[in-house]
Amino acid sequence: MELKEKVCLITGGTKGIGAATAIEVAKRGANVAILGRHDDEEAVKTRKSIEKLGRRCELILADCAKAEAMNACVGQTVERLGPVDVLVHAAGGPVNGGLFQITEKDWHSAFDVHVHPIFFLCRAVIPAMQKKKEGAIILVSSTAGIRGIITNIAYQVAKGAIPQFARALAREFANDNIRINCVAPGVVRTAFHATMTEQQRKLNLEQRIPLHREGTPEQVATLITELITNDYITGETFTIDGGLTMRIA
Repeated sequence: MELKEKVCLITGGTKGIGAATAIEVAKRGANVAILGRHDDEEAVKTRKSIEKLGRRCELILADCAKAEAMNACVGQTVERLGPVDVLVHAAGGPVNGGLFQITEKDWHSAFDVHVHPIFFLCRAVIPAMQKKKEGAIILVSSTAGIRGIITNIAYQVAKGAIPQFARALAREFANDNIRINCVAPGVVRTAFHATMTEQQRKLNLEQRIPLHREGTPEQVATLITELITNDYITGETFTIDGGLTMRIA
């Protein structure tokens, strides 16, 4: 898929991986709707970066945990920019707690933020993609959804559901030339990992990550953009983690 003049809707698009992806697709000629919860400094910075590239950027404020908000944000995108050609779901956040520590509310919250939005968003954007016989959907999971990590069971299970969702949709809509893929980042230099202690960071760099360094949002954004533009990839999950999931020790 060529991105010039395409419309991309990116949840979590005001910061981190989502913002980096929004800027990267804008560099390729796309107009972008970035979905965030707040019109804050990060959102303004992302929007200005896209507009400096000569592309249109619409900031849509919504809570991903609410079904009606997801339908509304697609409607606003269509109204302001046109039918959605590309959907990237990058919104998310940490949900800490083991089996006996996590609250029932937080358990449900993990799915409300990470899983339920993609169900409603895909139902909203896919009909227009079917009419065009072209579309790309990228869902951001995590290496935590692939390998076991102590004390964040809800986050792991929710993130683990995303690759299967991508596979199911990829099979269902392949005949419509709609491609659905998933990326699973490891330790990436974003606010999500900013709360790590120096001891945790040292453990990651020295023992857990074979490349001995953290990733950047821009590196993940480059992979996402490649999956959008390469029209012979669908139903796949790509880890981008410096070798974290392949380590033996």
